[in-house]
Amino acid sequence: MKKIKIMVPVSIVVLFFASIGVAAKGRLQVTIYNDNRALVNEHRVIPLKKGLNEIRLTDVSARIDPTSVHVASLTDPEGTRVLEQNFEYDLVSTSRLLEKYLDRQIKVVTRDGTTYKGTLLGTAGGLIIQNATGGITVLKEEHLREITFPSLPNGLITRPTLMWRIDAAKDRKHNIELAYITRGLDWHADYVLSLSNDDTKADLDGWVTVNNRAGMTFKDAHTKLVAGSLHRAPPPPRPTSYQVLRKETGAAKEPQVQQRALFEYHLYDIKRPLTIQNNQTKQIQFVTCHQVPVKKRYILDSGHNYTWSPDNRQKGKAEVQILFANDRKSGLGMPLPAGVCRLYKSDVDDSKQLIGEDRIEHTPMDENIILTVGKAFDVVGERVKTSQKVLGKRSRKESWRIEVRNHKRKKISVHVLERLNPWGESEIVNESQHHTRKTASAMEYLVNVPTKGKAEITYTVIYRW
Repeated sequence: MKKIKIMVPVSIVVLFFASIGVAAKGRLQVTIYNDNRALVNEHRVIPLKKGLNEIRLTDVSARIDPTSVHVASLTDPEGTRVLEQNFEYDLVSTSRLLEKYLDRQIKVVTRDGTTYKGTLLGTAGGLIIQNATGGITVLKEEHLREITFPSLPNGLITRPTLMWRIDAAKDRKHNIELAYITRGLDWHADYVLSLSNDDTKADLDGWVTVNNRAGMTFKDAHTKLVAGSLHRAPPPPRPTSYQVLRKETGAAKEPQVQQRALFEYHLYDIKRPLTIQNNQTKQIQFVTCHQVPVKKRYILDSGHNYTWSPDNRQKGKAEVQILFANDRKSGLGMPLPAGVCRLYKSDVDDSKQLIGEDRIEHTPMDENIILTVGKAFDVVGERVKTSQKVLGKRSRKESWRIEVRNHKRKKISVHVLERLNPWGESEIVNESQHHTRKTASAMEYLVNVPTKGKAEITYTVIYRW
């Protein structure tokens, strides 16, 4: 009979027995969603005898959702029935072994070389052992060197195990399809946008980052990444169907990742097999484009760019934004998954400097991407309410003056966005230049500000409710 020996510290377990596999692994496909779950599809060749068979698979994810498991014979679906399915996860550990061996014989060796044999009575505060004559010995954990058990208790396993009872019509090897959902796998996209010296073009690199905390290694897996928001059923959990997608890059070389649409989502199909080790973060480049046309603009938004000063004025710095089109004309033109984009620019010595970062949401092709870089040091705005008058029980008139100051050595254009009160109706009855309505409660002025100069906008609004 095999003996099991544990070398203390108790957290370290050394087991001396072999695990016997019953199935030859075939095609493996992993579809990873960006909500910490994945769908695992694989084919295995399993020999079945005629009649009742018990099949055990040990190399499955430790974070599997057992309610999502699907298994079927592709060789003889008519003559093969799955009668019972179990997921066993009572993994062997020092504490579980000691718990199973309460009131049973064990052998313990302490750090000074003394050997104790007897019945394990308890584990609270150390090991309590009763010898053959009835004597009781309490051994503190810090004094232990190794513990030996006669065998592995029934019910304990070394790895999470799927078990089936299958009724087969005849003896033959079956190609078995296995699919299940697991937690512990997720992915996200990261981007780097490097601006040219004149801020009119940029190089864009996109990377997919895959994190594996599922408790197993996926070797040579055909990997797909799904971008989109899948509805999740409330507890109790139910199996969820999967969706997929594809992606192309603007580079001349054949892309590593291809994109395609499936249902209402997008899937990124990694063309070469990937080995995703357990507890590993892996990155794959999926897009690289050069000389993408970009625009830089300055925004003064009354909704969040200003703070009140002691003299009852609102002062603030303009935000800087970078815009570009996700279209083929720009060298892009593919659905871009959500992710953080870091913006770089070269210094005078050609070294890259970080100038800001923002998040790209899931962006279909032919849509614009707007990245907020930060606050402009040299572009200042000031708002002041110049008058206010109550016109009646349900109307009021307000007048505002916005001054934009440019401390740069070049002229600029600033987008001045004014947020009107959302309740009731608003009517602009007087203004120094024409505005553009963005929404029912927001309007925009495009203000040209001279070098080392300033510009002013005034308007009067009447609110009715």
